[in-house]
Amino acid sequence: MTTADPNFAAAQEAKEARRARLFTRINKADAWFKVLGLAWITPILKAAAGDNPRTQVTEIWRLLVVPLLAILGFLLLWGTLAPKVQTSLGAVPGPAAVWEEAVNLHADAQAKAVKQAKFEEMVDKRNQKLIDAGRADEVKDVAYTGAPSYYAQIWTSIKTVFFGFLIGSAIAIPLGILAGLSATANSAINPLVQIFKPVSPLAWLPIVTMIVSAVYTTNDGLFAKSFLISAITVTLCSLWPTLINTALGVASIDKDLVSVSKVLKMNTWTKITKLVLPSALPLIFTGLRLSLGVGWMVLIAAEMLAQNPGLGKFVWDEFQNGSSQSLAKIMVAVFTIGIIGFLLDRVMFALQSLFTFSNNR
Repeated sequence: MTTADPNFAAAQEAKEARRARLFTRINKADAWFKVLGLAWITPILKAAAGDNPRTQVTEIWRLLVVPLLAILGFLLLWGTLAPKVQTSLGAVPGPAAVWEEAVNLHADAQAKAVKQAKFEEMVDKRNQKLIDAGRADEVKDVAYTGAPSYYAQIWTSIKTVFFGFLIGSAIAIPLGILAGLSATANSAINPLVQIFKPVSPLAWLPIVTMIVSAVYTTNDGLFAKSFLISAITVTLCSLWPTLINTALGVASIDKDLVSVSKVLKMNTWTKITKLVLPSALPLIFTGLRLSLGVGWMVLIAAEMLAQNPGLGKFVWDEFQNGSSQSLAKIMVAVFTIGIIGFLLDRVMFALQSLFTFSNNR
């Protein structure tokens, strides 16, 4: 068969078409790999597909091998220096000791989950017996009062930070839109932003604690006081980046678009929903990402002092405990906080990628 053979040419064209479709799919997937922090997968796929192997190897080295070597170097340095630092609780734990405590916390969480399941099963059986005996009025929903597991504390912290973050966003976005649309409103809001933005959560916490204790007097409410104190502190510290970026995004809308809205005689609501928000979304999402990151950092300090049963309280309890494993457990919590913070940022970036055309990373 020669290259002049029409069948051979058709086969080559079909092969090139399949290759082009493959690279198109890889390029589309690359956007989501970047969102997930997995950009190193793209050059591996391209190399496997035969696209300039030397260039792809260089990219694999930069995106995967170099970060792995940096992490390995950090672990080696940590493992070498940690035993040389003596504290009141003994030597600083190295990577192996911290990993061992992470495994122990996982095993403890599983044991507590089994214990809680048995308790709930016992309560259900007791209530069913009362119902069968015609004493349904005596049925009680008894809450499990055992110590929360490490995973339960993680979940408490995540719920708390999102509660505070959502309240902060509900306040910040409308105020930011108002400040961006009106120079007068911006002049009124800006001084308050500059005054309250630098305030530490440790300064807000006593005020929030006293106000919540005075206003939220019930012990049977939907939320625990410690939860509200932590969440409101997160709100007060995290809303500023969203407010500032929203105002900036709204104020920087193309003037031609504003002129068009006037020509079309758009009412305020239509102008905001059809013009302002779509144009300002990239900066609004940038503010939301910053706010969520600030809120997550603030939360840990707030939980320590408010005693909300999350990661902050876990760290504080282990510090107070002072056992030989406490420092390793605190370091497990530090890595947990860092990893969750990264994942929260990726979640916000994924939402930004869905709703905007921004290429910010």
